[in-house]
Amino acid sequence: MPEAPNEDKVMTFWEHTEELAKRLRVILYTLFASTVAIMVLPADPSFLRNPLEFYVPLIALILKAVREQILPPNVRLIGLELVAPIELYVVASFILGVAVTIPVIAYEIYRFVDPALRPQERRGVYPFLLYFSALFIFGLFFGYKVITPVLVGATFPFFYAIGAEPIVSILEFYNVVFITTLVTGLAFTFPTILVILVKYGVIGTDMLTKNRRYLYAGWFIATAVLTPDGGPVADLILFAPTVALMETGLLIARRYEKNRQPVLVEIRPTCRFCGAPIPSSSGFCPKCGKAQR
Repeated sequence: MPEAPNEDKVMTFWEHTEELAKRLRVILYTLFASTVAIMVLPADPSFLRNPLEFYVPLIALILKAVREQILPPNVRLIGLELVAPIELYVVASFILGVAVTIPVIAYEIYRFVDPALRPQERRGVYPFLLYFSALFIFGLFFGYKVITPVLVGATFPFFYAIGAEPIVSILEFYNVVFITTLVTGLAFTFPTILVILVKYGVIGTDMLTKNRRYLYAGWFIATAVLTPDGGPVADLILFAPTVALMETGLLIARRYEKNRQPVLVEIRPTCRFCGAPIPSSSGFCPKCGKAQR
């Protein structure tokens, strides 16, 4: 009679490696395709009527929108270097390609990790991924709409104060916009990381509470470093909401910490002669047959 298929098959190290390589290939192919598509797709469908003429790519339309929404009036952008526009097209297309690929990355991670999770572990990990993604998206929006305009706008009054014409390199301007937006998105995810570390007993809330002043002092210094050229106003705008999120994360983490049950380890007796496990109801070793008393 043929054996029933084993649903709980244990994969070897090389099978795991092959599966991981398969997932990484899908992610890389998607990233490459999305980056190239954003770089070469036309912004105007009328291009199809005259395909041999020069057209405006989609990435140029996106960069124009960023420039109109973030750059203050009376400020000029210059290339400075001959290859600066090409470099900007490639870097901006890659960053947007990463954003488009994020759902694929999340799905491939899910497909790779899901078979190894127990039902109770899934119940803990999936809400974490949901909150992590939601906070990351909200952080990107907050960084683009709030932090970046303040950071950029707070810089140019110094140009006028010293009588300098505000002319900025295109690479420097767009790098500030992209980096600030991305860093803000990552900063907003810290509370979820805190909760997951406390939930699984890696750290305790008492340690964080006792060292709160040092933690927030270090975080304020980090925000000052991560928000270039923004001054104290931009630092405070990023620092205040992340501190509020961290305090909310501490409250949620305390609930998990309070409900966490101690792990009971069962100690089974072993044979004093051969070391084999012995049932607690038996006085003889089932392997060597010797009495234990």
